[in-house]
Amino acid sequence: MDLVQVRNLSKSYPDSVQGEIIALENVSFVAKAGEVFGLLGPNGAGKTTALRILATILQPTSGSVRVFNFDVTKQADYVRHSIGFVSNNTAIYDRMSAWELVEFFGRLYALPDDHLYPRMEKIFRTLQMEDFKECPGAKMSTGMKQKTSIARALIHDPPVLIFDEASLGLDVMVARALQSIVMELRDQGKCIIYSTHIMREVERLCDRVAIIYKGKVIDSGTLEDLAERHHQNDFEELFYQLLMLGDKVGSV
Repeated sequence: MDLVQVRNLSKSYPDSVQGEIIALENVSFVAKAGEVFGLLGPNGAGKTTALRILATILQPTSGSVRVFNFDVTKQADYVRHSIGFVSNNTAIYDRMSAWELVEFFGRLYALPDDHLYPRMEKIFRTLQMEDFKECPGAKMSTGMKQKTSIARALIHDPPVLIFDEASLGLDVMVARALQSIVMELRDQGKCIIYSTHIMREVERLCDRVAIIYKGKVIDSGTLEDLAERHHQNDFEELFYQLLMLGDKVGSV
């Protein structure tokens, strides 16, 4: 089942010097229930712009995006209830404990107490957060903050989860824990959109990928499909070759 449908998505910004900056140009992809879909590309490629449009933070210039069959521009409130968003710089309130922050977001989603608190207990056990549930944000380590961000994104049990370079800056233990969480969520039938430029994560997690460069998707498919199509089994080398190809095509 396609839970995310992106069709001919474009985003541009006015610029006093260039006249217009094109961040995305006719980007299309779908992501399904029960899979991790990797959105890959170097810094500045347009990944975060695309994900912010999915999350209703930005408005597209043209094209269509549907999340859980809701239109991101016309049904934004329904989309927000259908997604959880985690990035590498998600803000944590300094004076709120992990427990208070997740509880606060549960109440924003209007979860009743008899549903909210059992779900919080389950999430805190699953993410191994019980030891720091009363720790205020100002005293949390990077790993604690990231787990709290994930708990906040999961509290309303959304069908679609977006991870925007969520492992950036994490130590190896916390990064591995994050990967395990992502795989468990996939096994639960969630649709995971996973943005990263760490190729080891891609190989470990992603069922399918789209490679985006200079605002355009230059190829997509399973890792096996891409390896066969481009005669390259080393995915990091394949990724590099596709970016070089994108440069050549763009300069013609």
